[in-house]
Amino acid sequence: MQKTKHHYGLCALSVIPIRANTDQASEQLSQLLYGDVFKITEHRKDWNKIRVFFDGTEGWIKKNQITPLSKEVYKDLKAQKTPAHSSDLIAFVSHTNSQLTPVLIGSVVQNAKTLGHHFEGELVSGTMDKDHLVPTALQYLNAPYQWGGKSPFGIDCSGLVQMVYKINGFRLPRDAKEQANEGEVLSFVEESSPGDLAFFDNGEGEIIHVGIIMQNNHVIHAHGCVRIDRLDQTGIFNVEKGEYTHHLRVIKKIL
Repeated sequence: MQKTKHHYGLCALSVIPIRANTDQASEQLSQLLYGDVFKITEHRKDWNKIRVFFDGTEGWIKKNQITPLSKEVYKDLKAQKTPAHSSDLIAFVSHTNSQLTPVLIGSVVQNAKTLGHHFEGELVSGTMDKDHLVPTALQYLNAPYQWGGKSPFGIDCSGLVQMVYKINGFRLPRDAKEQANEGEVLSFVEESSPGDLAFFDNGEGEIIHVGIIMQNNHVIHAHGCVRIDRLDQTGIFNVEKGEYTHHLRVIKKIL
């Protein structure tokens, strides 16, 4: 008997890596967090290719990590404009059998009821004021850098920016070069306000890094870990190294 092929899914685990290929050792493009919904676009033996609803990221996840959804439920979950997110670094959802699953900051805990789970922790919903962005970013301070990561256990520069805005009710693309297409250009660092974004390029002019501007010419960004450094019109200055580590390309006002 042929097995049913599902076309929609929900992340019921704390974190699921999204891979570039059907191989556990392949590049991690991004991550699903608890409550994320996605469309399944291709089926292989042990893997499914997915497209994440929130930001359109496409990649491969293990088939046994998928909790299938009907088309109707998928549409209902997609229709949520500003779903509730976990605001604790780590909280839990409880199952009917008393089992607990950890959920990380930024997880879409509003979808817990779809899974028959009960969320135990603090949450945030709706769109927040701009002055909430930097305090949210500070919750990730010292989180280790991880390519494709979106959690306090490992996060990259654009993942940090996307998650901070997501928790506060705003949607940004996944990659820094796509995020740089959003918002209004500011000419000088002095024109910026906390929560604006600073983008940095390489020698070829390609956007390769992004950070969130703070008060007093500082920036919080993921480089080695989530850290705070000085920012000026040249770029990011690392006081410990006594040198500039990133060249400033453009400043964008998103909100």
